[in-house]
This record gives sequence, C-alpha cells and structure tokens, in this order.
Amino acid sequence: MIRPRRSALYMPGSNARAIDKARTLDADAVMLDLEDSVAPAQKSDAREQVAAAVRQGGFGRREVVIRVNALESPWGRDDLAAAAAAGPDAVLLPKVSTPGDITLAARALQDAGAPDRTRIWAMIETPLALLNIDSLARTAADPAARLDVFVIGTNDIAKETRARLVPGRAPMLAWLSACVLAARAHGVDVLDGVFNGIGDDAGLRAECEQGRDFGMDGKTLIHPGQIAIANEVFAPAQSEIEAAKKIIQAFALPENTGRGAISLDGRMVELLHADMAARTLAIADALAKRD
Repeated sequence: MIRPRRSALYMPGSNARAIDKARTLDADAVMLDLEDSVAPAQKSDAREQVAAAVRQGGFGRREVVIRVNALESPWGRDDLAAAAAAGPDAVLLPKVSTPGDITLAARALQDAGAPDRTRIWAMIETPLALLNIDSLARTAADPAARLDVFVIGTNDIAKETRARLVPGRAPMLAWLSACVLAARAHGVDVLDGVFNGIGDDAGLRAECEQGRDFGMDGKTLIHPGQIAIANEVFAPAQSEIEAAKKIIQAFALPENTGRGAISLDGRMVELLHADMAARTLAIADALAKRD
C-alpha cells in the first residue's frame, strides 16, 4: 500500500498547544519530538504529554510519529517504553549509525508490548550512518526490525562532517544520493532533511524540488508554513497524471498486448515507463481519497 509522505512536520513534545495544532494541519505526518526541541529538565513531562496525546488520538489520516531520545541517553529507554504503550504509527530513532541500533530498538519495542503496526523510522545524521547506509537499509528485510523510513538529518550531518549548508547542497549531494539508492534497493521510504529558512518560500521550493528529483518521498519540516509547498512539490502534477494515464491506456490497447515497448507521441515508451505511470496514479489516487 502506498502511503503519501510528502510532508513530515516536527512538533515540540513539550508544547501542548503545538500538539493540539498538529491535529488540524495538512501535513502527511506529524513527528512529536522528545529529543532536540526539549530541554533536559522538560524531558519527563514532555514524554508523558506526548504519550497521552497519542493515546487520545484525533490526528485523523496523519501518521503520528514519536521521536525518542537516543537509547544510550538517560531518557531513551523510558521514551521507547512510553512510545510502545502509546502505540504511535512509528518511532523515530535519532543517531542511528549501525544495524544494531535498529534491531536493539525494535527488540525493546517488542519487549515493551508495542503493537506490530508501530514501525521504526531511522534518522540518518552521522558520518557512520552514511558509511553504513546499505547495511542499515538491509535490516528492512527482517519484519522484526520494523524499519519503514529513513529520515535524513542534514543539519546534524553538516555539524558532524563540517560540510557547509549552502544553496544547492553541493557538499551533500553524493550522500543524499547514496541514501536514496539504499532505500530504493531495500524497499524503504526516504524523507529529505529540513530547510532552515522559515519564510523563504523560494528556497524551500527549490530544495523540495531537488529532493523530489533525487527520488525522495517527501520533506521534513520545521514550521507549519512549509507544509503547502512540500505537499505541492511531492504530489504528482496534473500533467504527470494525464501522461501516466495515457501510457497505461496505450499499453492496454489490443495491438500492444505483449509488447515490451511502443511508440507514443513520437517517443519510445517501455514497460518500465508503464510501471512508473502506475505508481504515479497510485499516489494520485491515495491523495484523492484523503481529500
């Protein structure tokens, strides 16, 4: 089943008003954060507040994700236990660097009684994670690992590698491509890192378009004002939908039965293009059903 993940918005778990607002926003996913946006003195209260909000529900069609603190931190184990009891759609693991980080968290979720539907999203934000990206993606082959999504943490990558955050992200392009390749090879979705320029709509759009063109499924966001652009860019355009329908219809014609390639509007179209068209229509249909 295709699940649109065009926009995934971070919301501070210590802010009750922000959590309430998350239930009304047009984001495909809301990530209730217990890590970076929560001060150490607020960690415990934020954990209880987020767990209660997830149990209460009311988020509609949005995926609800809890970002926990790293397992080796003073709060990680308690975060995972609380998340397991609350039963969100997913738990977002920070600082994932080796396959063992994923399997250890998955085992902790299982031991704490997390429902099977609670998946793992893994933050890719360290140099070691980038070096191990194929091995990390391979864990998705084991259902017990629960791995569904990579979330690229470009700010942390910049910090750890000393690469500069510049327009166009040239220092990171090879790393971003490697994440997409690994994700696609092993059936994992991949979400692009955040864009830091709040209010810079042109910059946000350019970065969303770059991530889309790289093959990413959506964009992580830091402000509700960024949702509309991400949703627009990562959804199939009407022209793409019409082109996809045309390809599917052409291959369905009796004279094209069994053919691996056909001519359509002066272009050679292969069965692989029909597969791509089918995915475009599936995404469009999934979005239409949510409106």
